[in-house]
Amino acid sequence: MYGSSSIFSTPLLGSPSTPSSRNHCKTGSGNKCCFAKQQPTRVSCGSQLQKFLGHCTFHCPSSNSTYGKVNGSAISALIIDDNAAMTTMGEDTEHIGILDIDPKLKPFKDHFGYRMRRYAEQKELIEKYEGSLEEFAQDDSSYLKFGFNREEGGIVYREWAPAAQEAQVIGDFNGWDGSNHRMEKNEFGVWSIKIPDSGGNPAIPHNSRVKFRFKHGDGVWVDRIPAWISYATVDPAAFAAPYDGVYWDPPPSERYQFKYPRPPKPNAPRIYEAHVGMSGLEPRVSSYKEFADDILPRIRENNYNTVQLMAVMEHSYYASFGYHVTNFFAVSSRSGTPEDLKYLIDKAHSLGLRVLVDVIHSHASKNVTDGLNGFDVGQSSQVSYFHTGDRGYHKLWDSRLFNYANWEVLRFLLSNLRWWLEEFKFDGFRFDGVTSMLYHHHGINMSFTGNYNEYFSEATDVDAVVYLMLANCLIHSIYPDATVTSEDVSGMPGLGRPVAEGGIGFDYRLAMAIPDKWIDYLKNKKDEKWSMKELSSSLTNRRYTEKCIAYAECHDQAIVGDKTIAFLLMDKEMYTGMSCLTDASPIIDRGIALHKMIHFLTMALGGEGYLNFMGNEFGHPEWIDFPREGNNWSYLKCHRRWELVDTDHLRYKFLNAFDKAMNLLDEKFSFIASTKQIVSSTDEENKVIVFERGDFVFVFNFHPENTYYGYKVGCDLPGKYRVALDSDAWVFGGKGRIGHDVDHFTSPEGIPGVPETNFHNRPNSFKVLSAARTCVGFTTELKKVYCRVEEGNDDDNSNSGNETLVKDVVPEQEEESVEEEPASFKDDELILRLIEGFEVDVVEEASDDGSENPFASQQHVLP
Repeated sequence: MYGSSSIFSTPLLGSPSTPSSRNHCKTGSGNKCCFAKQQPTRVSCGSQLQKFLGHCTFHCPSSNSTYGKVNGSAISALIIDDNAAMTTMGEDTEHIGILDIDPKLKPFKDHFGYRMRRYAEQKELIEKYEGSLEEFAQDDSSYLKFGFNREEGGIVYREWAPAAQEAQVIGDFNGWDGSNHRMEKNEFGVWSIKIPDSGGNPAIPHNSRVKFRFKHGDGVWVDRIPAWISYATVDPAAFAAPYDGVYWDPPPSERYQFKYPRPPKPNAPRIYEAHVGMSGLEPRVSSYKEFADDILPRIRENNYNTVQLMAVMEHSYYASFGYHVTNFFAVSSRSGTPEDLKYLIDKAHSLGLRVLVDVIHSHASKNVTDGLNGFDVGQSSQVSYFHTGDRGYHKLWDSRLFNYANWEVLRFLLSNLRWWLEEFKFDGFRFDGVTSMLYHHHGINMSFTGNYNEYFSEATDVDAVVYLMLANCLIHSIYPDATVTSEDVSGMPGLGRPVAEGGIGFDYRLAMAIPDKWIDYLKNKKDEKWSMKELSSSLTNRRYTEKCIAYAECHDQAIVGDKTIAFLLMDKEMYTGMSCLTDASPIIDRGIALHKMIHFLTMALGGEGYLNFMGNEFGHPEWIDFPREGNNWSYLKCHRRWELVDTDHLRYKFLNAFDKAMNLLDEKFSFIASTKQIVSSTDEENKVIVFERGDFVFVFNFHPENTYYGYKVGCDLPGKYRVALDSDAWVFGGKGRIGHDVDHFTSPEGIPGVPETNFHNRPNSFKVLSAARTCVGFTTELKKVYCRVEEGNDDDNSNSGNETLVKDVVPEQEEESVEEEPASFKDDELILRLIEGFEVDVVEEASDDGSENPFASQQHVLP
């Protein structure tokens, strides 16, 4: 099932969301879709199962188990198997809510029942031995217990290392001689030591280096960074120096205190994906404080409501983009200290911005000296963080894979989530590499076609699925308003449904097939060959009731070896043709026009949220190339060129202004979150897409040459429509051909209540000027957004709050000025004003009747 509607299709309940072609996955053949209006679903579970799933409605408080905790606070054995001695709950999983939403999942009822039982069994064990899932992830059995923690009279250090024969703690505090700081091991493989205070002060000074030294079975002593360390640093003056763990416990005067509350959860996240290290103007590593002071105001100015931070978890190899994590509880020290990161998050909250963090629980760096992999010294998977053999190694990523069935791995990863939520006040997570977690084959050499057998078989890693269910349950129990997104290229059904229904529990999934489609078109198809129906289908092809984050491009397209949309469109001409002091070339005209259209169509039609990567909002040229041996460790391509968008005579400002305007349009009217989404026309001959989303009617004219006068568009509500946002406005680098003070009155179509007699199955219609840009047969141009205007009074000249949005954006345009270059505009001329009087209406069913547009032949090519 899909979460959007297309006039020309019938509901298709059984199809998964479109798989992405990334990582050897290809798009499914099905592209039909149904209405996005979500119906309430009644979930009926047996009493015992409902008890276990009760947390995961995301609204209940933490439970308090009557069971006591296990002495030693650890169970190191592999505790879950098919023969677990648990209560049989077959009768309690007879009714699984997700099967009501998608009946085509019913053949896989046994699979859903099995994984729900596994989830319930695991949760019951945690509650029995640890008190509750929430306590398991914090309290005295988790990050407040493991690693270094202050206790009365000293510092207690605990580490799970069952393969170690002997263990010591070493560091600056003891001259790296651990002979006087030997640790003791309990029956669960947990080593511990209490280091008494000295003279009333901690024996280990704040911000001093520490390591865990242990002897393994071969009699060899090795030094490792503590697994739960909250800070790790490296000597910047020594090339390829190993990282050291750092004991981080600042005095109260140096500890950052949060001042601002978390912003409320938005109706639809408009996400600005960012990398702190490469965010600065200068080619060097930027700091958390610099990002907070210099970049966050830019993000807020462009009307985003959420920041998604990459590469926060410590990673020794900078060029990994943060995806080869070495220290899971530590912030990346390249950009500052934990207190600096807290300052960044608090500053974001003060601006009304929520902050998500990339969490990488799909794999870990294979580094030994400074990574979690260093604790693997050849022991079995039952007493290791990772699987052994091939199952524990990702051959494409060259990294280690977690054993999600291990009790201590669950403790480590679930605690990690709670740590970032509570210690740093993050507002949610983007789970990276979820496809690799979901399947034993990790998506390698897999071509997902959309066949349900690909998702529910022996290839499914149920251990990982159960972990993700526990993770989402925990996150929403701790912070019900958290936003949790998943990166899955396969399109697994149920990924974005609540755990209580048999889903995995994510709030959103990334619509990863959308950028693949745009890249395919830009690389392989001439403009006149673009299919309006195919574009529309790709953008609306998502599972019913499972929300998506749409994006035209993210960091993936910006990395060296690939190209951003702006670079695909304009390439080398971006270096010489972006000045407003000279006429724009056909390539630049086409590029600016299509860049705006592609991003806005993706936002308006592609999902229930939107994402943009740092710099792409203004068409950042070039690519990202982190310092590495292949570029002589250069930072030249590892920063952001903000001076381009800040220079008034460069055309980058137009793309930025449009990004700002389309975000503000959603901020004012919440059309992205609207379940009313109807594609009424995909006009292949004239290259026009018409659709409704929320209170708006959108008209996208992708024709490279033709402008249409009196183009007829269907709509739901009768009344008067005006332009709300127009990509052809001068302030957005257009030619100002669309009048923003023109009233468009609707006419009734056909017999009320009989869709087949309507125009494109819409009960009303109005006529518009749909313009295009002539650029030697390459460019397409105009996109307009029409919004319904409620009559405020009888005075035709009265604005009464119903002035068009673009009229507030664009200064008055005179006929003789059309061919002139755009002037510069002040920020206050970019402020969009609220249009009052809108009402959200229930979506109406419709289908394409194939009728011709009677005005399709009335076209005129503007000079």
